[in-house]
Amino acid sequence: MPQLTDASVVLRLGYQAMRRAGLPTEEILHKVGVAHNQIEGTTRTPLSAQHTFWNVLEQVTQDPDIGLHLGEYLPLYRGQVLEHLFISSGNFGAGLQRALAYQRLISDALRAELVINEAHCYVGNGRQNITDQMVNRHFTECFMSGILRFFKFVTEGRFEPTFIDFNFSEGASADEYLRIYGCPVSLGQKETRIYFDHAILDYPLWQAEPDLLQLNEQLALEKLQELARYDLVAEVRRAIGSTLESGETTLETVAQQLKITPRRLRTLLSDANTSFQQILSDYRCRLAKKLLANTNENIEKIVYLTGFSEPSTFYRAFKRWTNETPVEYRKRKQQAV
Repeated sequence: MPQLTDASVVLRLGYQAMRRAGLPTEEILHKVGVAHNQIEGTTRTPLSAQHTFWNVLEQVTQDPDIGLHLGEYLPLYRGQVLEHLFISSGNFGAGLQRALAYQRLISDALRAELVINEAHCYVGNGRQNITDQMVNRHFTECFMSGILRFFKFVTEGRFEPTFIDFNFSEGASADEYLRIYGCPVSLGQKETRIYFDHAILDYPLWQAEPDLLQLNEQLALEKLQELARYDLVAEVRRAIGSTLESGETTLETVAQQLKITPRRLRTLLSDANTSFQQILSDYRCRLAKKLLANTNENIEKIVYLTGFSEPSTFYRAFKRWTNETPVEYRKRKQQAV
């Protein structure tokens, strides 16, 4: 299964919200293990990092409702392909459906669907899966504020939630939810949902532009395809990690693990602007550096762990990667600690 991730904008919005709220951002980032260059970068972050972030935030602020309260300071979601796709649609309902089709561009935690029936109209994160174990209450409450703010923006303030369900059982007080979301909230439900009047689906969007819509949809599709290629490279890395010590790490063995033909794997990696040998070399380099810097394993063991058959081959490869011998690299790294 591909590693679940969030888009870089999720981290960026969270950082901006912390600054707006007057929180000690430097202390929080240090404890979470996030560098400043990651905030302005484009690399997606592991979804599993959500737990660390919110745990640190709750510890630092001593606020058991920190996600709900941080959501009040979230900037408006702007400047992303999903926003452009939404607002160039003809009406709110069309924009919503298009955004849901590409929601993975924001986070793998999102599995939302629009449901319209005689009794209700709602957006629900209904397809329950492993993300429920990885995303906590704080993220959900904070993200809900971001969604409501964006929906109000695109409808010029007309969107109003009528009710919200959350799929966790412990939360804030009913009055606090009402103050922040402007509607009643129910806890302990089978899925998270935002209920609203279905009439808003027909609300015309003032920035609707059919020609621009086509371009935005093509861009969103390309971004989604980029994620698919990202998933493939990550799967190849995991397959390499599981076979490296056996000495049988080849394009053929990895393709067999991924249940595709070697030719197909080679083509897909070429489409992702990489190759099997490039991924393998990068994996070995990173692993060797980690073992040399952080352990006292002898060089012979590291040769084995990185999948090399001969020490001389490992030494030549490491020198090519770093312009240092393994011994020189280890000495420099361990002296710096």
